[in-house]
Amino acid sequence: MSPLCLMKIVWRQRALVSSFEPGLAARRGLLVYCGKRAATLGALFGEDIMHSSRRDFFKTTGLCAAALAAPAAADRDETAKHPEIAWSRKVPVRYETDVAVVGGGIAGVCAALAAAKSGARVMLVERFAVCGGNATIGGVGAFCGETSGQGEAFDAIVADLETWNAIAPYQPYEEKEARVFDHEILAIVLQEILLRRKVKLLLHTGFVDALEKRGRISECVVCGPSGPEALRAKQFIDCTGEAMLVRMAGFDTVKGRPEDGYQLPMSLMYFVRHVAEEDARPQLPEGWLNPVRTKDELPMSSIWPNGPRANALKLKVPMFDATDTESLTDAEIQARRRMMEVLDYYQRVEKRPWLLDHCSPRIGIREGCRMVGDYVLQLDDLRAARTFDDAIARGVFYLDGHKPDDEKRTYIIPEEQRWVPPYQIPFRSLLPRGARNLLGAGRCFSADQLALSSARVMTTCSMMGQAAGIAAAMAVEAGCDPRDLEYTAIRKTVVDRGARLDV
Repeated sequence: MSPLCLMKIVWRQRALVSSFEPGLAARRGLLVYCGKRAATLGALFGEDIMHSSRRDFFKTTGLCAAALAAPAAADRDETAKHPEIAWSRKVPVRYETDVAVVGGGIAGVCAALAAAKSGARVMLVERFAVCGGNATIGGVGAFCGETSGQGEAFDAIVADLETWNAIAPYQPYEEKEARVFDHEILAIVLQEILLRRKVKLLLHTGFVDALEKRGRISECVVCGPSGPEALRAKQFIDCTGEAMLVRMAGFDTVKGRPEDGYQLPMSLMYFVRHVAEEDARPQLPEGWLNPVRTKDELPMSSIWPNGPRANALKLKVPMFDATDTESLTDAEIQARRRMMEVLDYYQRVEKRPWLLDHCSPRIGIREGCRMVGDYVLQLDDLRAARTFDDAIARGVFYLDGHKPDDEKRTYIIPEEQRWVPPYQIPFRSLLPRGARNLLGAGRCFSADQLALSSARVMTTCSMMGQAAGIAAAMAVEAGCDPRDLEYTAIRKTVVDRGARLDV
């Protein structure tokens, strides 16, 4: 731990999703920063800093209004209605490292593992109690796509799961589209493999803001049980899923489909246990919610295996915005209501001997904000199996783009058009445009929505994370920005560590 330095931080509320221009000046050893999101910081730090009325997003069905997912211009208009405040406080620079990874999902874990393997000092910031993201907190216990040839970092995770007897036997993607694993065991595996490689973990720690000047980030502000603190690093990697670090540093992002901003729909994972016939019963009381009574009324639901005498169920939850605090709150509320309405159908109508065991503490998010990188991966690149000189990852999964404006099993494109050949992802799609010491990996990488619908799966995200970690460590060693590295050297290291890039 470094000696505590003091930073003076000044936050002012800005537009919620639009670009902004943070300013940074050094005066007598104190850094003065103009930032954003006063309301969010008030919630984090216990300051009563802003009072504003809640928008009415929901009517009888509880679904989000279309304006919720509208483009950034509409967000700016909405934000302009609210007052602004400014406040300041001194924050200790408690942590210093070579590579800071923000977000501990599969992409973030693989980024941290890869950077540490390269010899860098690494810190991983994760807001929940465990790493893994959708794979653990979200309850999504299946790796979609190919699970062989993803690279050393992912291979190490799979090897540990196999040691625990907590993952299904390997089958090529052509034979099986997903490989089931125990998501509770995965949480243990991830923490232990990170600690073995001496990655410094900060759990229960949320990312708050970043200090940026002329494209370079000097520190980011995080907040955990100790309160707000600063983390100083030479290189930063955004693996938040929602491009939080990219956005807060002021670099460009996009979200949703161009015509209305709708994002790929979310899903809630919940879990049932099988009980004896005499113990089976409907759990939803009469008069509560709006239970499903016929099969035609069911939303898109998938039933997964989940060990002996148990199942996991996945429920489609469309028309919410993963980058908006109120909308994500409403999505969680609606998802749990819909869970009980659907479960009541299985218990009362189909007479399945199921009782609710638990549901994931967080809804599963397919799309938040995507950063605008030096290269934006396009659907046409996937369909053409385009190759890149700076390729660092390979995708194989089909276009899993569920329609974002209904809750049925519907897709953006016809089923016969959803298949894509193996394709490559270039390193330039991990470089936020205009950023100097920042990379992004995972589902916030630079791509259009339909390209994301394939590349967002955890296997492909692991490859992007590994490449970002390798590049960040190389940049630290060379004393340069990732963009200035020889792309061939990054690709060679990626391949040397077991990643298959051929298409």
